[in-house]
Amino acid sequence: MKTFYADEQKRHDPKAFLSSGASQPNPEKPERVERLLAGARAAGSTIVRPRAFGPGPIAAIHTSEYLDFLEHIFARWQRIEGASAEVIPNIHPIARGGSYPASAAGQAGYHMADTACPISAETFDSACWSAWSAVEAADAVLSGEPVAYALCRPPGHHAFADVAGGFCFLNNSAIAAQRLRKDAARVAILDVDLHHGNGTQGVFYARADVLTVSIHADPARFYPFFWGHADERGEGAGLGANLNLPLPRRSGDDIFLEALEVGMRRIRSFAPDALVVALGLDAFEGDPFGGLSVTTPGFARIAERIAALKLPTVIVQEGGYLCDALGDNLTAFLTGYGGKAAA
Repeated sequence: MKTFYADEQKRHDPKAFLSSGASQPNPEKPERVERLLAGARAAGSTIVRPRAFGPGPIAAIHTSEYLDFLEHIFARWQRIEGASAEVIPNIHPIARGGSYPASAAGQAGYHMADTACPISAETFDSACWSAWSAVEAADAVLSGEPVAYALCRPPGHHAFADVAGGFCFLNNSAIAAQRLRKDAARVAILDVDLHHGNGTQGVFYARADVLTVSIHADPARFYPFFWGHADERGEGAGLGANLNLPLPRRSGDDIFLEALEVGMRRIRSFAPDALVVALGLDAFEGDPFGGLSVTTPGFARIAERIAALKLPTVIVQEGGYLCDALGDNLTAFLTGYGGKAAA
C-alpha cells in the first residue's frame, strides 16, 4: 500500500484555539505527521510525494469565494490593529446567504464555523498539499491500485463547501470521492472518526451519487453538536443517501463493530464502484478527546471488516491526536486492511 504525503503539510502550525471560551494549545500539531509516518512505515507502506494538481480538484468541491478567502485571509488579518496572531473569528452569522461582508473579520465569521480552525501563515498551502495527497491517492486507485492511503494533515471532514471548522479547511475525503467519480458512477464514504463528518455530509447531502455513512460519538453532548443525528437522511435527490450511526460515549470495540456492520450493509445496498474511508484514529480509548474506547487491536478488526467489502478504496486520514499509541493505531488499521507489517 502506498502512502501519499508532502512535507509542506507540516508547515500549518497555529499555536492556539478557543475551547469553551478559553485559549488552549492547538492539539492538531505537526508532530502528528511524524507519528503517522512511522505508523505507515511499520505497516510496510511506501511514502510517495503527491503532485501539485492546482486548484481544479479542490474547486470541484469548494466555492471560489471560499478558496479566495482561505488564500488571502491571513495577510488581510495582519492589517487589523490589535488582531490575534492567527485568524480566529469573533462573530458567526445566524443565517448565511444574501449580503457578503467586505471586512476580514466579517468574512472570517462567515467562512469559519467555530474557533477550532485557526488560520496561520502556512494554512492554505498546507491544506492544498493535504488535498493533493488525497487526489493522488484517488488517482492511484483509479489506475488500478486496490487501496491507497492519503496522510492528510490538516484533516478535512468538518469542512463544508464554503466553511472551515474543527481543524479542517479543505474536505480531503470529499475531494477524493469527487475525483473517484471520474470513473465511478457511485462512491461511498465511510467515516470512522470520533466526531461526525458534518462537512462531508453537507457537501453531499442533496446528491444521490455519493453515499455518506458516519460512525461517531453521539453529538447530543459532543462536537459538532448540530449535525450527526440519526434522523439526518439527506434531502432532495440525496434523500436516503446519508446514514448517521451515533454511539454512546465510551463505546468500545464491540459496539463500534456492531454499528460498522449496519453501515456496511447500507454500503452494499448502495453498490458503489469505489470507497473512501475517512479514517479518524481519535476513537481510540487513549485519545486526548476521550469520546470513544476503541482499542489498538480494534482498529485492525475495523479495517478487516471494511476490507471485506472488496472495493477500490482510498483511505484518507482525519483525526487522531497526540498520544503514545497514535502510530501503532495506524499500523494496526493499515495492516488489518491488507498492509504488511515491517519486519
